Amino acid sequence: MTEDGWTNFIAAFAVFFASHVLLVRPPVRPVLVGFLKPGGFSAAYSLLSLGILWWLMEAAQAAPYVELWPWAPWQNFVPVITMLPVCLILAFSIGCPNPFSFGGFKNERFDPQHPGIVKWMRHPILVALLLWSGAHIVPNGNLAHVILFGAFAVFSLAGMKIIDKRKRREQGEGWQALRLQMQSGAVLPGHSKAVLKRFAAAAAVYILLLLLHPVFAGVDPLASIW
Repeated sequence: MTEDGWTNFIAAFAVFFASHVLLVRPPVRPVLVGFLKPGGFSAAYSLLSLGILWWLMEAAQAAPYVELWPWAPWQNFVPVITMLPVCLILAFSIGCPNPFSFGGFKNERFDPQHPGIVKWMRHPILVALLLWSGAHIVPNGNLAHVILFGAFAVFSLAGMKIIDKRKRREQGEGWQALRLQMQSGAVLPGHSKAVLKRFAAAAAVYILLLLLHPVFAGVDPLASIW
């Protein structure tokens, strides 16, 4: 039983990282994009990633429990508080142009005078992943979850450097020029309605995550707080 638990965890990890290395590099990615088209590839890859992530989280939960540090009620405050900026970062980055990282939408429309959150961070989705994973290490002091969330944190940091290197190679001098142009740009979108909608989306997602966390993660983050 113990060996099966670790075997499943290791297998899930191997598939997750293989999908994030093999499928996004030549020669595999160009073939898939040509067959599925860019939008279809992004959608299929996102669904695949979510499915493997779900498997990985379930495998970590089922792995043998090896305590590294004891749980304490205050530890739940760390992810509960951290997830608010995570939701804000995602709300102001998803669906927006970002030629500096992955996940950008219609990058040809990127305006360096209105770069939005990209002015503060070139890789907002990876920053959100880093905050999420780092915060969740604190209340999960067992070996499987420390490996899980620690790997995601390292994956996020390494991803930023790898993407920067690739984008600079692809864009040449234009990468640095575009980066300098956006330094004087506005952080928030010009339309107040758009700003309010994204704030509302962040708040809604945050509340949903709190309410549904016992369902998809099996843990109520508010149980020890109230």
